[in-house]
Parts: sequence; C-alpha cells; structure tokens
Amino acid sequence: MKGPTAETSMRLTARITGVLYLLTMVTGIFAQRFVADRLLVNGDASATATNILAHRSLFELGFTVYLIEMACQTAVTALFYVLLKPAGRSLALVAAFLGLAGSVIKTFGRVFYIAPLFLLDGAPYLRVFGPEQLKVLALLFLKVNDRGAGIALAFFGFHVLLNGYLIIRSTFLPRIFGVLSVLAGAGWLTFLYPPLGSRLFLYVALFALAEAAALILWLLAFGVDEQRWLEQARSAVE
Repeated sequence: MKGPTAETSMRLTARITGVLYLLTMVTGIFAQRFVADRLLVNGDASATATNILAHRSLFELGFTVYLIEMACQTAVTALFYVLLKPAGRSLALVAAFLGLAGSVIKTFGRVFYIAPLFLLDGAPYLRVFGPEQLKVLALLFLKVNDRGAGIALAFFGFHVLLNGYLIIRSTFLPRIFGVLSVLAGAGWLTFLYPPLGSRLFLYVALFALAEAAALILWLLAFGVDEQRWLEQARSAVE
C-alpha cells in the first residue's frame, strides 16, 4: 500500500481495533459482573442452582455475551499484530499467538460455564445422580470455568506485555501506552501462580482497565501516526 490509501487504511484499522477492544471490555464486564457473579453463590451449590434455574434466560445470555467477548478478543489480537508488526514482525507474531492461545483457553472454559444447565435440566440419564450431587457438580463446573479464565489471563499477560514493548519500540503510538501495557501485562502474569493472581486480581484489573480505556480512547480519537507507521514499515522491510 502506498500514499493516502495506506494512511487511511491504518487509521481505519486502528479505530476498528479500538471499537472491538471496547466491545471486548464491555461484554466481558457485563457477563462476569452482572451475570456470573450475580448468580453464583460461593460455597453454596443449592443457592447457585436455584439462581441459575430461576434466571435461565439471563444465564444463557451470559454465555452468548461471553462468546461475543471472545470473538472480539480474537479479532483485536489479529489487528494488534497488523498495527504493531512494523515495530517487530517476529515479536508481534509471538504476541499474537500467545493472545490467541489465551482466547482458545478462555473460550473452551466457557463450555464449563454452560454445562450446569445440562446437569440441572432433569434429563432421565442423569437420574443415577442425586439432586444434591448434580448441584455440587454444577458449582464445580462453574469453578472450572473461572479457573480456565484465570489460566487465560496468564497468556493474555504475555500478550499485553509484548504488545507494550512493541508500542515502546514504535514511532507511531505514544510510548506511555507501551509502558502502561507492560505494567498491566506483568500484573496479569501473577496468574502464573493462581493463588497470587486471585489475591491481587482487583488491583491488577483496575489498573489494566484504566490502561486499556486510555489506549482505546487514543485509538478511537487519533488512531496511529500514519506517516510514521509507513516509514517504520518500510525500514523493517529494507
């Protein structure tokens, strides 16, 4: 691509990335805070099962929103590769694969989110289990779903950290976003040891959300410096 066409394309790509990144955040927060956390009662399988059955439509909506979140996250991962490859193609590719691995893990984990509905539906083939056993299994599957999301966060940590490093190396995005992304990524890496990640989750999440919100606003308002992007892209090829 050359001239105005390339510049317009990169500006549009950056803004699409911002929109999808925003959708990833909004859908994730909605499904987790306003659906899953509202229905799951820690340590109480009976209350959790009652909540799920009483709010079945909301629970199913949460599953749909989770899938939308992961579709947006996968797209954002690919678009960040396109945006950041002039700063380091190989490293951008590694970051993209790590982000994709996190998306795959988290998406697979959502199978355990929807599984309680099958357990609590009262299907004849489940009569070998008692009602209380089914409720306990339902709660267990929800716990596995949460643990899968925690594992994915560790992969996202590598992804965000490497993207931050690439932003620092780039000439077409403010380097402060790179520094903040490196710190946010390092925070998510606490999930390499889940007990530590769970203990620090609130602090890491608040910082990461603030960093992501700032980057999203910049992408939506300004995109990237198209001329510098083209110059760095040409330098990377030569």
